Amino acid sequence: MQKAIALFLLLIMAIQLLWPIGIPGLRRRRDFWKIAVFAIVMMMVTVLIRP
Repeated sequence: MQKAIALFLLLIMAIQLLWPIGIPGLRRRRDFWKIAVFAIVMMMVTVLIRP
C-alpha cells in the first residue's frame, strides 16, 4: 500500500510539472515541491501514529 501511495504521489508530481493541476496553491509548474512536502509530512504523521 505504501508503494502504491508513493507511486501515486510521484505521478501527481510529474503531471504537475507537465500540466499544472490548477488547484489553489498548485497553479504553477514550479509548485510541484508542495506535493513532496505534503508526502513527507504524511509519512511523519504515520510514523508518529504507529505504535
